[in-house]
Formats: sequence, C-alpha cells, structure tokens
Amino acid sequence: MPATARQPASHPRPEAIRIEGLRKSFGPLEVLKGVSLRACEGDVVAIIGGSGSGKSTMLRCINFLETPSSGRIVIGGEEIALRADGTPASRKQIEKARQSLGMVFQQFNLWTHKTILENLIEVPVHVLGTPKADAVARARKLLARVGLAEKESAYPAFLSGGQQQRAAIARALAIEPRAMLFDEPTSALDPELVGEVLGVIRDLAAEGRTMILVTHEMKFAREVASHVIYLHNGVVEEEGPPDALFGSPKSDRLKQFLKSVA
Repeated sequence: MPATARQPASHPRPEAIRIEGLRKSFGPLEVLKGVSLRACEGDVVAIIGGSGSGKSTMLRCINFLETPSSGRIVIGGEEIALRADGTPASRKQIEKARQSLGMVFQQFNLWTHKTILENLIEVPVHVLGTPKADAVARARKLLARVGLAEKESAYPAFLSGGQQQRAAIARALAIEPRAMLFDEPTSALDPELVGEVLGVIRDLAAEGRTMILVTHEMKFAREVASHVIYLHNGVVEEEGPPDALFGSPKSDRLKQFLKSVA
C-alpha cells in the first residue's frame, strides 16, 4: 500500500462503532471526560496521545473490558443498554457485541498452555459453536496470512514477540469480527520486530478492514488511518484527516506532542 493516508469512501457506508459523551472514572480520578468517536465500515481510526491521556481506557470501554461511567456506545447500529452507573444492562448483549470486535492487546495474551492453532480455534469452537474442522481450516488460512503457517504446533513461549503478536492478530480475526481494536500492538516489541506486525496491520487496512488503533507509531498512523483523534487529559483535543492533523495541527498541545515524538 502506498505511504499515503486512506481516503474515506465517497458513498455512505454502514456505521460500525459510535461512542458519544463517554466518561470513565477510577474512584476520584476521571480518565475520560466525555469523548466521542465514530467509525464506519472500512474506516481506520488512529488514536494518539501521551501517556495517561485515556487512549487505552477509551478502547477498553468500547469492548467493555472497562465499565464506562456514562455515555453511549453503539456497535453495528445497536446501542448497548447501560444502567445509570454505566454498567451493562444485558450480559447477553455485551457478549454479542464482543463477538463482533477482535481485540489485540499490548501484551500478546495468548494461552501459554495451548499451541498456536489451539489458541485460534478456542473461541470459535467453544464460544461461537463453530464446527472444529471449519475452525481449524480457517485458523490455518489465517496463520498462513500472517506468515505463521509452519508454527501452528508451536507453543507461544517458543515464538518471538513479533510472531506472538502476529498470532494474536490471527486469533482476533478467527472470530470474523466486524471491527478490529488494537491497543498499542507494537509497544511490547523489540524495535527490529515492530515492522513485521505493522506490515500485517497495513495489509488489513489495505483490504478495507474496519479498525480502531491506539498507537505511538506516528508515521504509521499517518500512512494507514482515514481519521486521527488526539487525546489529551481525557478529552479529544483535536481530530481530523491524518494529513491535516499531522501536517497542520491547530492545537498548541498537539503541536508540542508531535515535536516530542518526532
């Protein structure tokens, strides 16, 4: 894919994810202070910002790995019913929403006692009810796609960090998600392994996969994103197309941030 930002499609596309006025507090500390985000199918939304700005918390709230304090979350056109305190009103609805979102974490979070192939088929077989033969066939295709076809019988401990993260991406894809959520997927990798993981994510973007990507890789965000959100101190300080945000930032805080990570 050429090193230019993705352009949103000119025709209307279904909405994949929308959050409105999202707030999240941990005790007296308010981490998210009314943030909003919208991603249509095929969008790649990059979330950038300094440490402690709320990036990962925002992503984890979308998948309900963290319970929002308040706000609206809509997945695939269906609003998640929340109680007054932000907790989900229906566990069944949350499970359905999670099955449409593939999550890739900073740490690889693979099951260490299972082979790579077993990692990929666990949720499709035991949660989604996919026939094992079908799950295995899909898993093998995904492992080949991320360059790990020969590692299906290996255990995570015998793979490099880059290989483990590529396996984690394949595992997230195994549930055939509506959208992919990436929480700084290269932050735990040695520098020489970063490129192989970014290459897989770039390929997913090129094929039109819907993604929300928390990243500290600014050059990569500018190349693959269709929209960029800059978080500062729990609020959306600035957002827009990547060329505008990186090329002509309006916020003084964003200008300073981009200088600090250059």
